[in-house]
Amino acid sequence: MDAITNVLFSMANGLLVPVILLLLLLLLRALWVVAGFFGEYARHTRQLRWLKPLLDDSTPFRDEEFVLPSVIDTPMLRCLKRLAECRTSAVCCERLLANYEVEAERSLGHARLLVKMGPMLGLMGTLIPMGPALVGLSGGDLASMAYHMQMAFATTVVGLLIAAVGVVTLQVKRCWYARDLNDLEYLYRRLADGEVGRSREEVQ
Repeated sequence: MDAITNVLFSMANGLLVPVILLLLLLLLRALWVVAGFFGEYARHTRQLRWLKPLLDDSTPFRDEEFVLPSVIDTPMLRCLKRLAECRTSAVCCERLLANYEVEAERSLGHARLLVKMGPMLGLMGTLIPMGPALVGLSGGDLASMAYHMQMAFATTVVGLLIAAVGVVTLQVKRCWYARDLNDLEYLYRRLADGEVGRSREEVQ
């Protein structure tokens, strides 16, 4: 039994360095997510400013009334451009909307990774040094115990910080994508109604 315990203890201690390295990588990833989040916020604000007049109206579009902005730098505007190009095909437009929803879920995967892996690695980084800390305490080596406890607390804080970044960005971006999808469906219906009305005029 002692041999098995020693093997498990050695394996746990061997995981400490990989766990710390993964935490540092996730921390860098969290900083990258924060930087990208502010850039996406600026693009989303410009997008809403352009869309507001279109969303406030409810009449079907005419070709001359629907003009995309010169700079298309968001996934929603790119999808809207493709919807306008294939407005006559309902199947194609439904596929574009479904693909946009899939792309939105994939974009949220970065934040979900931080939410799940941050606390998990933080907890591992907390529990692994506790063994050597208890050994140091039993042997009267307070310096070793203090060192390992400091490492345990540091990994906990880093893991929670990573998770906090993931939670905030996940909630905000989820609201963005839900609203964008709703606006896309609304604008597509107006585009389709305008195409139907134009076809009727040509028939008459």
